[in-house]
Amino acid sequence: MQIENLKIFVDLVETKSFSKAAKLNNITQSAVSQQARSMERNFKTLMIDRSQKQFSLTREGQRIYEAAKEILHVYEKLSSELLEMNKVISGTIRISTIYSIGLHELPPYIKCFLRDYPSVNLRIEYRRSNLVHEDILHNLVDFGLVAFPQKARQIEILPFRKDRLLLITHPNHPLAKALEADLRMLGGHKFIGFDPDIPTRKAVDQIFRDNNLNVSPVMEFDNIETVKRAVEVGHGIAIVPYASVQQEIKQGTLVAVPLKGKEFTRPLAILHYKGRVFTPAMKKLIEVLQETVPEDNAAASFI
Repeated sequence: MQIENLKIFVDLVETKSFSKAAKLNNITQSAVSQQARSMERNFKTLMIDRSQKQFSLTREGQRIYEAAKEILHVYEKLSSELLEMNKVISGTIRISTIYSIGLHELPPYIKCFLRDYPSVNLRIEYRRSNLVHEDILHNLVDFGLVAFPQKARQIEILPFRKDRLLLITHPNHPLAKALEADLRMLGGHKFIGFDPDIPTRKAVDQIFRDNNLNVSPVMEFDNIETVKRAVEVGHGIAIVPYASVQQEIKQGTLVAVPLKGKEFTRPLAILHYKGRVFTPAMKKLIEVLQETVPEDNAAASFI
């Protein structure tokens, strides 16, 4: 039995899905099933309770899983130490990110990282916030990038940066000429928001509640790009992170208006599974994300 067998089994247990475990290891579902049966023959015990409709381990399977995790941790730690000893910065890093960060916050950091470490392969997936958290919990990716991170026992949260929230309007909208917008001014205008389960939407709703405002969106969307397009064609106004609209502001298709009073920001964070062993490439990526401010992003907190 090889280390790959243990990894496939651990992936199967943590994803509770033969198809996801297969995808993670670039093999077929039947190969995952064959690997599991091979391990059962090797240990002369059943690991998976096949009498249940949902994926479930036997008592012996749970113990094998726990031991496999320990073995993989030691193996990954050794591999990382050997790479560091030989000063090797390479490999693949899997990232799951929400759209606004992946499309507008992350690119200049990635550009800086790949300039210095061109041998690293970055795989980036764009997901809703709740799915990014699931990707981390199921060990489908190495890092997740979200706004307003939610605490979880098995997830480590590292600070990334903060982005300013502001009002955007069509250039011909009455509020477009305002130097700043008082929140009370928004009540009489059509408002476009994110879907109710999006963290930034929850934060905006809290801002309205704190200021005793009753604002009901006339449209709701699940990503920043659709929200911007709706404002561009004059369907209403919206509150969005500044970094996501810099291009439209430069082109003149949108106008950004600062919100009067308290500065409203959204915290961005890097997520990873607790106890994960970082390769040298992963450590360098974290350094770039936390210490570097690329020129493209330098003005993201100002207007």
